[in-house]
Amino acid sequence: MAEPIVRPAADADMPGLRAVANHFGLLGMWPEQPDFVDAERAFGEVLVAEVDGEIVGYGGTLRRGTVTHLGDLFVLPDHQSSRVGRTILSRLLPGDTPKVTFASSDKRALALYVRNGMRPRCPLFYLKRGPLGDRSVRRESGQEAPGEADVHAAAAMDAHVSGGDRTSTLTWYAGLPGVTLHVSGSGYAFVRTAGDKVVIGPAGGATPQDCADIVLEAANAHPGAGPVHVAVPGAHPLLALLLDAGWHIGDMDTLLTSDDFMRLDCYAPHPDLG
Repeated sequence: MAEPIVRPAADADMPGLRAVANHFGLLGMWPEQPDFVDAERAFGEVLVAEVDGEIVGYGGTLRRGTVTHLGDLFVLPDHQSSRVGRTILSRLLPGDTPKVTFASSDKRALALYVRNGMRPRCPLFYLKRGPLGDRSVRRESGQEAPGEADVHAAAAMDAHVSGGDRTSTLTWYAGLPGVTLHVSGSGYAFVRTAGDKVVIGPAGGATPQDCADIVLEAANAHPGAGPVHVAVPGAHPLLALLLDAGWHIGDMDTLLTSDDFMRLDCYAPHPDLG
């Protein structure tokens, strides 16, 4: 097998890159472009691995302050265990700054991240709730896109709980179709409607209760939607509240960080943007 060529993703690579992403079912929450890979190219770094002219894997990061969030590291099955993933990761992750990722159940990936300086902190649960029908007050239609002042207020709170500032990324996200923002003096929650799905996150609060309150407010504002999704660290008291309310666990990752910089009891990350 030819040695992989690892290089920054170019526009011409995006169809092949998205084919890899689709192979792993990564774009189900992003029915239209721009998507999270575009965010990684704009606000972080995306590398592709090419073998004999074919894109066989890619990795992507997003930055928030000094923190590097590894959002993606995926290699097609025929090229796994062939150093492709390790080569991409060695190019993507800085050695001396804070890092975070959400690792799947693949033991090889978990070991790779630990060898790169990250440690498991807690499970990350992907929760899902079905429509509520008429059991909640329906949100008024025609809600406007988030205003600049609200986005900056949310970004300031987000920097405190997530470990670093990413105002540019959140401003980009707030400008996407279907994105709304719930924000108060002590909590914030971004919400995106994509097709029949609703995704909550990132969200956070000054205290665990503030975070729980704003996430519940955001969820209850969409009673007639299809499935509502939110990612909750296992250390967050919101997990028990949602399970008691009838939500169920759809999937689970392991949240790893290199340092103790995240408020895991006050933060609900976005599944793809961190």
